[in-house]
Amino acid sequence: MTSFAPFADSPLPRAAYFHVPFCAHRCGYCDFTLVSGRDDLVGDYLRAIEREMANAKIPPGTSLETLFLGGGTPTHPQPSEMRMLFQRIRQQFQCSPTAEFSVEANPLDLTDEKITLLAEAGVNRISLGVQSFSAHALKLLERNHRPDDIAAVMKRLRSRFQNVSLDLIFGVPGQTLADWEETLKRAIDLEPEHLSTYGLTFEKGTAFWTRRERGEFCGVEEEAERDQYELAMELLPAAGYPQYEISNFAKPGYECRHNHVYWNGDEYWAFGPGAARYLNGRRETNLRSVLGWLARLERNESPVADSEELEPDHRARERIYLGLRRTSGVSRQQFREQTGMELDAICGPAIQEQTRRGLLEDDGSRITLTREGRFVADRVVMEFL
Repeated sequence: MTSFAPFADSPLPRAAYFHVPFCAHRCGYCDFTLVSGRDDLVGDYLRAIEREMANAKIPPGTSLETLFLGGGTPTHPQPSEMRMLFQRIRQQFQCSPTAEFSVEANPLDLTDEKITLLAEAGVNRISLGVQSFSAHALKLLERNHRPDDIAAVMKRLRSRFQNVSLDLIFGVPGQTLADWEETLKRAIDLEPEHLSTYGLTFEKGTAFWTRRERGEFCGVEEEAERDQYELAMELLPAAGYPQYEISNFAKPGYECRHNHVYWNGDEYWAFGPGAARYLNGRRETNLRSVLGWLARLERNESPVADSEELEPDHRARERIYLGLRRTSGVSRQQFREQTGMELDAICGPAIQEQTRRGLLEDDGSRITLTREGRFVADRVVMEFL
């Protein structure tokens, strides 16, 4: 992915994200922007997406190096509706011959018809929401597939796709270290190109938050969750999946290029309810309410809910914040080239303090989180904002 310097006039972004907010069911832990049981809104959504792209005044045929459809569940709509979405996107954007085109998918959505549709639309990377290979965990997480369904889905995906990622969740109530190890090993046995591992979080406003407040279940103890994350950092690299970011592991050459756009601090378009974009040094976030987003665009009004112009110092600090998520860390030379600033002038004391604590490693040319630092990454990187 080409790296853009947002501190000067830059070419058009080469990355775009589309948020598809439809799901069959809202899982208890999910706080993403979505609607369930409202498939009647898909037609309105397609018209609104078309209008939002038109209002962005992007030159037709603009070339992309990464395109990502997330949700929600982009594979939930009917094949005819998915086909119309792809047609609308192609009216505005064209993927280059080397582009990465990713789509998040729910395992049981992937009928042979939809798999063929995705491949014919140019999708070349599938991010599969597996979450667990434990029947108990899947039931608690309110997923609609069984552990044994995944192997069959993977077999059918392999007929059309050479790049498949599996999403997994640890820290599930009642999950033991042995349970998590079984999930990791079963995922490895399927030989995906990429694996993402996320610790379960209890976000305010979700059903899981409410259930925990009522005492219906408890989260995993912090030490147990740490052990599960540490196990992933041991097993996955040993199986040929080096860790390249806090939550992500991949076979060499299969790191998610679209995510690197975010971590590089590069600019990108984004469309759909709740979508966040970064353009011309400004961050904008659309209304999270699906109905509100639809209503705004129906009136031909801007769907943007929040907007912030980032000052050069803020942009520079954000590059540090995002860059430290990657195991490659932040290069002093690259930081200087991208921002025109010196890394140590911006945050020298913070680097020294976090290095003293053993949470950062500084070899003189770049700073990176240590293994210990990855366990408390959010706390470390906040020191640089």
